[in-house]
Amino acid sequence: MADKVQKIPLQHLNSSSDMTQKERYTFVIDWFSKNMPVAETELQYENPYQLLVAVILSAQCTDKRINMVTPALFAAFPEPAKLATASFEDVEPYIRSVTFANNKTRHLIGMARMLHEQYQDMVPDNIEELVKLPGVGRKTANVIISVVFNKPGMAVDTHVFRVSARIGLTRNAKNPFQAETQLTSHIPARLLPIAHHWLILHGRYCCTARNPNCTKCGLIDACKFGQQSLKSA
Repeated sequence: MADKVQKIPLQHLNSSSDMTQKERYTFVIDWFSKNMPVAETELQYENPYQLLVAVILSAQCTDKRINMVTPALFAAFPEPAKLATASFEDVEPYIRSVTFANNKTRHLIGMARMLHEQYQDMVPDNIEELVKLPGVGRKTANVIISVVFNKPGMAVDTHVFRVSARIGLTRNAKNPFQAETQLTSHIPARLLPIAHHWLILHGRYCCTARNPNCTKCGLIDACKFGQQSLKSA
């Protein structure tokens, strides 16, 4: 990744400021559709239960780390019924290297108990039921409904929140829910399941928190942050 912004032809410098919000969304969606037609979660899983466990664990932790610990965890607790009867001491050693391991251990056991006792080991397919589960917030619920059930859902994590604000897709969003509301009001429902992955992967590999790679970003003509970076270079 380049640390310094390279000089860009002048035609790029005013593109973003001239765009309407509708034009900005159209540009971004068209670019991702052409350049990232396949965008999926990088968490490794084989069924809805495993993805739910992985997403709970992934809060404030990297997918790479989660993928390192889940194979042994899934082998030990292959279904909710097994995890539901486990003790803290049974589970914690498997996820000790994950951030906030103590809290996440309790959440996993509590989630599994509720799945087993109230949902017959089946992961719910709607946000209202999912957020009742321990350790499951709106972001996690949106991941599940979009990835597992292909339903419209925009999970706003730190990457999505940062990237959408930088580009200008969201305006003055104070929290993830406000960002989610703005994004879902402009992105077609059929594209929401993949749009989350577009934004999160772009934030993970290009529009990083530090030293975003604006000079090699295909969204530069629509990005407010990128335009300002070029002007100040």
